[in-house]
Amino acid sequence: MEKTVADHYISLNTDTPIWNQFFTVGPLIVVGTKEGDHYDLAPKHMATPIGLSNYFGFVCTPNHATYHNVKATGEFAISFPLPDQIVLSSLSASPRCRERNDEKQIISSLPTVKATSIDALFLENSYLYLECNLFKIIDGFDNDSIITGKVITAFVKSNYHRDPDGDDQEMIKNNPLLAYIANGRFASISETFNFPFPKGFER
Repeated sequence: MEKTVADHYISLNTDTPIWNQFFTVGPLIVVGTKEGDHYDLAPKHMATPIGLSNYFGFVCTPNHATYHNVKATGEFAISFPLPDQIVLSSLSASPRCRERNDEKQIISSLPTVKATSIDALFLENSYLYLECNLFKIIDGFDNDSIITGKVITAFVKSNYHRDPDGDDQEMIKNNPLLAYIANGRFASISETFNFPFPKGFER
């Protein structure tokens, strides 16, 4: 007998955005860009590697300065913050659209470090830094766009660098990862398990 969706599932109305009606897990990143004579930082949670090569992308909107900064300069920096940097990551959201002087002061007061091969800032002490050249912007997801870049330079904190002969669980236990629980929550991940790949599995 063919199974159907069980009665304890709720059908969601797809005529409106569904994403606030449940939780999903993703990374939290901070995007650094150059804006005129100033720098901009903006947290994003819809972000991911694009394929298995050195491409990275995130969702943005033309209503935000980040979109126009990347389009104008052709580059952006990505910081992966630590769990104890959640407040700093949140503060970087201040200049979301039209910046005011006080919002620029917030950005200038955040602990940052300069990227090495592009003109942008990282959030200082993040565990992973990516310096990216713009690859492609894909518009048309209603009010949103996907910004993709080619990673040209990358740095990882030494205690977050995977050792092929090391214990992955012990490493993550000692060096937790920050996750964004969309929408509106976050978690510090310190317990993980080996994924049960089937025998003979290849990527």
